[in-house]
Amino acid sequence: MNKPIIKNTGIRDVQFGENVVVMEPVNLYECKVGDNSFVGPFVEIQRGVEIGSNCKIQSHSFICELVTIGNNCFIGHGVVFINDKMETGPANGDKTKWKKTTIGDNVSIGSNATILPVEICNDVIIGAGAVVTRNIDEPGTFAGNPAKKIH
Repeated sequence: MNKPIIKNTGIRDVQFGENVVVMEPVNLYECKVGDNSFVGPFVEIQRGVEIGSNCKIQSHSFICELVTIGNNCFIGHGVVFINDKMETGPANGDKTKWKKTTIGDNVSIGSNATILPVEICNDVIIGAGAVVTRNIDEPGTFAGNPAKKIH
């Protein structure tokens, strides 16, 4: 019987601010998590990600490389960030084709939302299950697929 190659990342090379709470199991590596933030179980935060202060990242969320999240943000359960829009074909790990996502301050993202490479300004609410495909440059509440302003 063949044995798989097992690689454990866990928590490695993370810059934590003061009073950060992390609920294991998680996969956090080469990222930054700001003061007074919370990271729930079954979360993956990849290298280069920066999470601001006073943020709450709920369980089962995935935050890929090239994402920056501001201060006082809430990321609901099962939120997925994407950095490869596969514009030239299937994903192949070519980082030169990946794009950045920037989330402003005071942003709440509802459970099971999907965030493509975009910029979201301060003071925005993203509804549960929304798919954000374009930049959001005005405060308000956005929902749907693709996400549109509803308030």
